[in-house]
Amino acid sequence: MADMSVAERKTVLAGFHGGSAKVRLTPALPATRVSLRAGEDGIAGLSKSLGLKLPTKPKTSVSAKGRTAFWIGPDEWFLIDEKGDTLMADCAASGVVHSATDISHRNTAIIVSGPAATDTLNAACPLDLSLAAFPVGAVTRTVFGKIEIILYRVEQETFRVECWRSFAEYAFGMLAEGAEDASL
Repeated sequence: MADMSVAERKTVLAGFHGGSAKVRLTPALPATRVSLRAGEDGIAGLSKSLGLKLPTKPKTSVSAKGRTAFWIGPDEWFLIDEKGDTLMADCAASGVVHSATDISHRNTAIIVSGPAATDTLNAACPLDLSLAAFPVGAVTRTVFGKIEIILYRVEQETFRVECWRSFAEYAFGMLAEGAEDASL
């Protein structure tokens, strides 16, 4: 009988690599992700418990100590913790009414970086990704080809594309095609 205690889960994009001379496509490292819903009266308590101030304006994000919070809607945030797995416990310790769902195994991410990153993304995403319209730190839920993604501008030439694991190969393939076109 196989020893199940040594089984290790592979990321859905393990071994994937791509890009061109002007853009790199890299699967993001595994992270803890939480979908958080709370009313306005719970924001302060959750912010204190999570160790970062939850953003309250559209298209904004906040990062601190390896954690990032994306504003997704008036009462909705998408949380990422790249260093640990205590997001759920920290939400529970807030003492405020909220809904937190661990979606770590539902999502994955692709990092798109380089001088042609915006052109690569615009191959399948209709947003204006100029710095004026989508500055560093901006985040939004949008479409990419036929799928929904959360798009986050990490740096001037670096984006994080969050998508469901079941669409990860499609997203990576579309990005690879966009990277080829952006190099022409």
